[in-house]
Amino acid sequence: MDKSIRFFIGLDVHKDSIAIAAAPANSREEPRFIGTTGHSVFQVMKALSRSNCAPSELAIAYEAGPCGYGLARDLISRGYNCDVVAPSRVPRRPADRIKTDRRDALLLDRMHRSAELVAVTVPDPSDEAVRDLMRARDDAVKAQR
Repeated sequence: MDKSIRFFIGLDVHKDSIAIAAAPANSREEPRFIGTTGHSVFQVMKALSRSNCAPSELAIAYEAGPCGYGLARDLISRGYNCDVVAPSRVPRRPADRIKTDRRDALLLDRMHRSAELVAVTVPDPSDEAVRDLMRARDDAVKAQR
């Protein structure tokens, strides 16, 4: 673990909202739920600024999903440590069927602090555009058949 990290942040990202949880880096204290913001990098930065930490002192993680990698690119360009994790690699209990934004943010935060998450590579916008073009081509070929 990087010694300069003071807080781990877990985000549960959706189209309209982002749930935020935080946990101190050098503590066994349970993560606490910070709140929910709109889907905007500026609203997330405003919520993170309450920690009184420099952006490089926060380690942020959220699950990859249909919202894309724009949030990660924006946070990284502003100096934050942001990891996008594979949803299939997040450990979940079989009996844990209740899924809420708050619980997901707390789980991500807890797992990120204990280094149990697998980060995926955030593609460049040009790589993402090529991927979207290939998917559109595959859809067109399937529609033609």
